Amino acid sequence: MLRRLHPDQPESFAFTAANQAWAEAQVTKYPEGREASAIIPLLWRAQEQVGWLTKPAIEAVADMLGMAHIRALEVATFYFMFQLQPVGSVAHFQICGTLSCMIMGAEDLIAVAKEKIAPNPHELSPDGRFSWEEVECLGSCANAPMAQAGKDYYEDLTSERFGEIIDEMAAGEVPVPGPQNGRYGAEPMSGLTSLTAYESGRTQYNASVALAVGLGDTIKRIDGTEVPLTAPWAAGGRKVHVTAKKAAPKPKVAAAKPAAKPATTPAAQAMGTKPQTLAAPRKTGADDLKRIKGVGPKLEAMLHKLGFFHFDQVAKWTASEVAWVDENLEGFKGRVSRDGWVDQAKILAEGGETAFSSKVKKGGVY
Repeated sequence: MLRRLHPDQPESFAFTAANQAWAEAQVTKYPEGREASAIIPLLWRAQEQVGWLTKPAIEAVADMLGMAHIRALEVATFYFMFQLQPVGSVAHFQICGTLSCMIMGAEDLIAVAKEKIAPNPHELSPDGRFSWEEVECLGSCANAPMAQAGKDYYEDLTSERFGEIIDEMAAGEVPVPGPQNGRYGAEPMSGLTSLTAYESGRTQYNASVALAVGLGDTIKRIDGTEVPLTAPWAAGGRKVHVTAKKAAPKPKVAAAKPAAKPATTPAAQAMGTKPQTLAAPRKTGADDLKRIKGVGPKLEAMLHKLGFFHFDQVAKWTASEVAWVDENLEGFKGRVSRDGWVDQAKILAEGGETAFSSKVKKGGVY
């Protein structure tokens, strides 16, 4: 399935104060220099705050973790847990359609969703309060069929009960999650056949349902106050300084300047040779460097900052000069050689077209 960002995006995103504190605490779980490992929980938190994952939210999380925006976009578009378009303001239902659930009546649940919410997946209900989609296995096969809403599983569903759940949520109620047919967990419908001595000591709900009921946040948006702000093993440990992280790349730029001088050591030679640059584009104006496959708006701006505005400049880069540019593309190192910019630029500098540049010209690349 092709996953693209929604065409209508908000102008900005910022975590609430509580969510910002929560996000910074999550980063402390990972070693210094490995902050990018927190990308999934932070994207998930952003989605919980807004309801879906917006482009400004993805970029804000990337900035917080010192990542290139494209790296965060790669994560967001790969995992189906991230919703890249608006979802229902009350609930978005993910209906399992894989084998066990399909055998047990998933198609009936989908029919209810089409009737009560919207005819098509990812389409908002007329009032904007609900949406739905069919997903692959959610791992609750013993309680099939099932659907997930927010953070909770509604299991052992019938079409009638699923319809009631939608109606209850529409009325402002929060149905108790878990099995909907009276089962405690995933024991046989005929009753326990082992560990029967423990049956009398059960709490009202199984652990998962008890946690959801106890938190009371089943289908409401997370605000950052429902969980401890630090990982248990990180309490009192290192702090996360977001501002300092954003400023960190500056010393690297300053350190790279001596590379323009004649190399005298193997380490300096490995950096390559800086190509000839221009202070500004020629009178004819800068070429559209985005017609080179692998160059997006951010990379084009970075190339302009380095002094490269025209196809013929890129076309003349030697292997040593490619190595220098590859090394100086902060967050995109290695992109020049990986995508073959020089070969593409030679064609474009002579007035030709590549398969990619033709698509750009026709508006087929966004």
